[in-house]
Amino acid sequence: MHAPNRATQRRPAITARPAATTRRRFLKTVGAAAGACCAPALVPASVLGANAPSNRIHVGLIGCGHQSQRIVPSFLVHDDVQMLAVCDVNRRGVGYYYPDQVLGRETARQWVNEHYAEKTASGQFQGCDVYNDFRELLVRPDIDAVAIVVPDHWHALIAIAAMRSGKDVYCEKPLALTIHQGRQMVKAVREYQRVFQTGAQFRSCPGVRRACELVRNGRLGEIRLVRTWVDPNSFEGPGPGWRSMPVPEGFDYDFWLGPAPEAPYHVERCFHRWRYILDYSNGQTANFGAHTNDVAQWGLGMDGTTPVEFEDNGSEFPPKGSLFTAATKTAFRARYANGIELICETRQPSTTKFEGTEGRLEVSLGGSMKTFPENLKDSVIGPNEIHLPRSNPAREENVRKHIDADHVRNFLDAVKSRQDPIEPVEVGHSTASLCILGNIAQILKRKFTWDPVAERSPDDEEVNRMLSRPMREPWVL
Repeated sequence: MHAPNRATQRRPAITARPAATTRRRFLKTVGAAAGACCAPALVPASVLGANAPSNRIHVGLIGCGHQSQRIVPSFLVHDDVQMLAVCDVNRRGVGYYYPDQVLGRETARQWVNEHYAEKTASGQFQGCDVYNDFRELLVRPDIDAVAIVVPDHWHALIAIAAMRSGKDVYCEKPLALTIHQGRQMVKAVREYQRVFQTGAQFRSCPGVRRACELVRNGRLGEIRLVRTWVDPNSFEGPGPGWRSMPVPEGFDYDFWLGPAPEAPYHVERCFHRWRYILDYSNGQTANFGAHTNDVAQWGLGMDGTTPVEFEDNGSEFPPKGSLFTAATKTAFRARYANGIELICETRQPSTTKFEGTEGRLEVSLGGSMKTFPENLKDSVIGPNEIHLPRSNPAREENVRKHIDADHVRNFLDAVKSRQDPIEPVEVGHSTASLCILGNIAQILKRKFTWDPVAERSPDDEEVNRMLSRPMREPWVL
C-alpha cells in the first residue's frame, strides 16, 4: 500500500462530552460485560515475553463509528488487554445510526480513559492516544494488535499494512470489498505469519455452534437446501436529484474516501449509511449475509470454498441517480458442487435454515433454534461425533454481549498461542466471496458458473472484471 506522506496530526483536546444517552449506553454495556479488570500497566510485550501469563496485549482501535460501541467494551472486558490508542478520520460528530450519537476518535478515547480511570486509586487516567491517520498508529512498536472497524472499502488496505507492521488483526466482517482484496489479505496473513480473526462473532454463539453440529452430524439427513435471510436496509436514502452538503468540521472526508472514487459529500454517504452504497460495500447482501451465509458454510462444512453457480433471484435496487446504490431487496440463488442449493433473500430477522431429507432446522444469529421434528434439537452429540470449536468452552448461554466478548477472547488466546482463531482469514474470505458473488449475480441479473479453486468464472469475463476494483490514486494494494 502506498500513499503520500501526511504531516503528523496535532491531537485535539477534548472540548465537549458526548451526549449523555450515548455515554450511558456505552458504560452500561461495559459494566454488564466486564469482570474484574486490573489497573492498566504500560509494560511493553517485549519485556514480559510473548506467552507470559501477566503479559497484556496492547491494542489499537482503527475506526470509532457505530460498531465501535460493541468492539471497544468487548476488548476492555478482558484484563489482559490494554487499549493504547484509537484512530478515526472523524474527530467527533453526529450523523451515525441514532440521532443522539456523538462518535469519533475523541469519544472513543474518552470511553477508554474513563474505563481505566475507574480502576485506578486516583480515579484519573489519560493514557489513550488518538490519531487521524492509521499509519501513525501502526508504526508504534508497543502496539501488538489492532481492531479494524472501518467501512469495507478500507479493510484490505489497513489490514495488510497492519500485518506488514507486525500487528495481529481483528477485522470486522465482511472481510473485504472484492474477491481480489480478500485473496490479498489471505496471502498477507500467511506471508507475515500473523493471527487474523474475522469479526463474524456468531461463530462464538453457543446456539449457532450447536445447530451446526446437529447438521454436520447428520441429524437432518441429507441436506438439499439452505435458506439464508438478511435484514432489509435500515434507512431509505436520498433519491434522484439529491444535493451535496458541506463537510462538517473535524471530519477528514478526503481521507474517508481513500481508495474509493471521488464523490461529493453528503451525510448519508458516510458514517453508518455507507453500507448502502456499492463504492464502499456490497450492501446488506454482504453485511448480514456475512453472518447468515457464514452459518450456512459452517453447518455444511464448506469453509474455504464457495458454491459453483450463482444467479439473480429477483433482487431490487434503488432508482438510477439515487445516493444509495446497493440492493434494497437481496435475492440470489447459488449451487454447491455437491448439488446443495442456497437461497439468500431479504427477510427480518436474519436467520439460517437447513432443509434435509429427515428434518429441518432454523437458527437465528442470537442462537435460538427451531427444528422439525421438534425433539431433534435435543439430540445428544456423542463423544466420537463432530464437535465444532468453542470460543468459550464454559459458555452455554446465548447473550449478545458475551458472544461479542467471547469472539474477542478467542482472538486474544490465538495471539498468545499463535494458532488460528475460530474464524481465520480463509474462512472470512470464503464467506465474503459467497456474498460478493451473489451481489455480482444480482447486479448482472443473470446466472454464471464459478471455480472456487481458481477464483474465476470459467465462462464469464464480465464477472471476472468485477472481481477487483480500481483504487483512487495514490492508494495501491
